Amino acid sequence: MHLRPLNRQFLKLLRETPNMLRTKLRQIRFFRTLRFRLASTFLLLLTAVLAVMGFVGTRTLKTVLANQSEDELKEELASLKGWLVFDSRSGEPNWDVDRTDPEEEAEVSRLQAVYVLADEQGRIDKATSDPTLQPLIDRNTILSELAQIQATHQPVLKTLRGTDNIPYQVISSTMADALHGRKWYVAEGRSLVQDQAVLRRFRRNFWIFFPIALLACAVVSWYSAAAVLSSLGSVERAAKEITGSNLGLQIRKRGADDELDRLIGSFNEMSGRLKASFEQIRQFSTDVSHELRTPLTAIQGQLEVALFTATRKEQLQEAIENALQDVERLSNLVRALLLLSQSETGQIPMNKAAVDLNELLGELVDQFQIPAEAHNVKLIHAPSGQAWCEVDRTQIERVVTNLLSNAIKYTPAGGWVRASASAAESNVRLTVEDSGVGIPNDHLPYIFDRFYRVPDPNPEKGLGLGLSFVAAIVKAHGGDIQVTSEPGKGSRFEITLPAGAVRTTAESAVLQS
Repeated sequence: MHLRPLNRQFLKLLRETPNMLRTKLRQIRFFRTLRFRLASTFLLLLTAVLAVMGFVGTRTLKTVLANQSEDELKEELASLKGWLVFDSRSGEPNWDVDRTDPEEEAEVSRLQAVYVLADEQGRIDKATSDPTLQPLIDRNTILSELAQIQATHQPVLKTLRGTDNIPYQVISSTMADALHGRKWYVAEGRSLVQDQAVLRRFRRNFWIFFPIALLACAVVSWYSAAAVLSSLGSVERAAKEITGSNLGLQIRKRGADDELDRLIGSFNEMSGRLKASFEQIRQFSTDVSHELRTPLTAIQGQLEVALFTATRKEQLQEAIENALQDVERLSNLVRALLLLSQSETGQIPMNKAAVDLNELLGELVDQFQIPAEAHNVKLIHAPSGQAWCEVDRTQIERVVTNLLSNAIKYTPAGGWVRASASAAESNVRLTVEDSGVGIPNDHLPYIFDRFYRVPDPNPEKGLGLGLSFVAAIVKAHGGDIQVTSEPGKGSRFEITLPAGAVRTTAESAVLQS
């Protein structure tokens, strides 16, 4: 009564066992390693190649042996016919052999080992004396082959086995007695024992070589995969060792200039970029903390003084006004930092359009004429034809505004400021130069850094973010900015922008994602 449910459960278990085994194998970590996969793939491929080579080699050897046997049989059949002569009176075939010659006797004896000579009616005239070759002298077979030879005019090649189960290859043909007008059936054969022995030796040697080769290749592929993947292990160890204190960790290349070396190179470049990014963030945080501390401390001090010492309404108003001025300065600083951060990370959207920089310079120079006259500085626009390029007009206006503002601020009365733009092949060059105080050479490498200020007694010193903002916008447009300066003679800022369409950093990031 309870056997049927047990049988069904047993059959279900048998069906699920292969799937369970495959699942267990996949769960074993060893079988999921890249080393095992590489070695096993190579070994499977080698197994397939060796198996195909063994099969093709066996077939080729059989074909070669068969062709050699056929050629040899044709030669022996021709030789056999050469030793036979027909009696001029009776027409009977006889051996034309000098029995006193050992060589002729040996040659004929070898040919007589497997042969048949019969007339047109299939009657045996001469034949081998080996009793195991009864299939060779079968009359029906002889008559059938005579008919086939007469129809195709080609000899008949066949393989047969004697009563002792030894294989023989036999070729049969006819020879004519022109004097008596008769045809005779002639067959010559040879044993295939040696050929089969050669084939067996080949197969035996192959099956001995096959597992040895697989074992040797398995060991070689296993250790070769380990050697190849050792560099990946160094990448893995380096990735585990990366912390906030060694972000720039570098891995030494192997010198092979292969895929692994390129991977190591990419890892080193990524590590360098990470280090640079974290250094930038750390420096940015330090700079922001330093710059925010001063106005916040001033606001706190002013409010505390007003809170504890002010006795009149005017004193409170004055303290609040001073605090509001510092709050406004703090607000401007935060706004500038936000814009700078967005421009450096490519988060400011770029609305590019074709802009004539000379036309843009003309408009901005007109706007700055009043502050230039207030400083008694001559502001000049030196156009040199159209200078078209594809840029974000608003961002480029900010660049030119910063440069013109700085140039006017640091040019003494009676000096000059000149702005110009020109097209040069695939680029457009924008230049702002002045006859101002100039920048000392030891400060030039740092003027585009955030919050960097050249020591100057000018009370209107800025936040130190203007040139950083300029450099970030130029970089976002795929351009370059250079500065040359000489103290007491002025400075020259030269910006080079691509004339054609250039993807911004943010756009490139979107496309790559």
